[in-house]
Amino acid sequence: MNVLLLGSGGREHALAWKMAQSPLLDKLYIAPGNAGTATVGTNLPISATAFDEIKKAVKQYAIDLVVVGPEDPLVKGVHDFFLADEELKNIPVIGPCKHGATLEGSKEFAKNFMIRHNIPTAAHCSVTAANIEEGFAFLAKQTAPYVLKADGLAAGKGVLILNDLEEAKSELKNMLDGKFGAASKTVVIEECLKGIEMSVFVLTDGEGYVLLPEAKDYKRIGEHDTGLNTGGMGAVSPVPFADKKLMDRIEKEIIKPTIAGLKQDGIPYCGFIFFGLMNDNGTPKVIEYNVRMGDPETEVVIPRIKSDLLQLFVAAANKSLSKEKIEINPYSATTVMAVSGGYPEAYEKGKEIRFDESFADSTVFHAGTILDNGVVKTSGGRVLAVTSLGENKDEALKISYKNIAKIHFDKMYYRRDIGADL
Repeated sequence: MNVLLLGSGGREHALAWKMAQSPLLDKLYIAPGNAGTATVGTNLPISATAFDEIKKAVKQYAIDLVVVGPEDPLVKGVHDFFLADEELKNIPVIGPCKHGATLEGSKEFAKNFMIRHNIPTAAHCSVTAANIEEGFAFLAKQTAPYVLKADGLAAGKGVLILNDLEEAKSELKNMLDGKFGAASKTVVIEECLKGIEMSVFVLTDGEGYVLLPEAKDYKRIGEHDTGLNTGGMGAVSPVPFADKKLMDRIEKEIIKPTIAGLKQDGIPYCGFIFFGLMNDNGTPKVIEYNVRMGDPETEVVIPRIKSDLLQLFVAAANKSLSKEKIEINPYSATTVMAVSGGYPEAYEKGKEIRFDESFADSTVFHAGTILDNGVVKTSGGRVLAVTSLGENKDEALKISYKNIAKIHFDKMYYRRDIGADL
């Protein structure tokens, strides 16, 4: 079968790398892709949100299945676009329709969904310019740190965690005044949950689901979780504290009620659900939903899946996931992200990337790269993810750090403490 994958990041390279191993695959196309995806499929110079151009490509390349990597095309309704088009409606899309994607596209929608379906989460208050005084009052009742979240998509940077009440009030006003554009016209203030974060993932067809390996990622730019939030500086899987007792609770109290809630609300869903969780002494609570795989979590989750990922996608499209078994590699996987100097603020692009040698014991997933006349260059803030497998976390990390030292580009930076807190 011919598959079209939408997206251009490390997540998409990992998905493409895995699908390329499937005997079901004839040809794989990635739109727009990056220098890494070009090694496992054919890149198409099409934006993941250029729906009319995507339609032309689907027809031109006889695409049988579309897999959506990032959230933006899902929130903008790419699945709905296919369903509404006579020529496309019978082509399966892995990724929810626009209504389901609102779980990620609107923090307020997600919080109301969780409350409606008794899914454990933090107390919250939704604020607009019209009820900003209510927001100030809610903040005053909280204890530091104070958590402010832009309701809409803000490229992973719409969350502020502040220790000073007056600063939190000031930033609430700034957000409502357009700090994150339209995304922060509504701001969700949350009670700050205490504990250790982790991420859990399922692939669901709206009825059944398969549980993927869990992961923990590291968002802050600086070591010891200091500095600004980023899209992610590294990840590990499995998560040492995620024992059977905790995972059973997560399935019973969070995963199953979420899938049942979608069905109860009349929201058809085919694709991934990412559960961002806080483990509070064995009590899991939902911080957020994403309607796609996380990045860089994908780079440690996908290498641990021994099953045929494309076969799972076909089963999801056919609503037969409940019949599928997923086989997981017991080894640990770790990834360390090499980023551009200055990220997540201003950074330069177009830096040539040099590799001292090839790495037989690591996989390098490309995130922000392009091919320029055969030369691999940087094209984003997060550039490369070096993923390794080992018998345990420490062994895998040792390999990842050994190999990331063999990569060079001007002002390259990476954290040296991924996984050190576990």
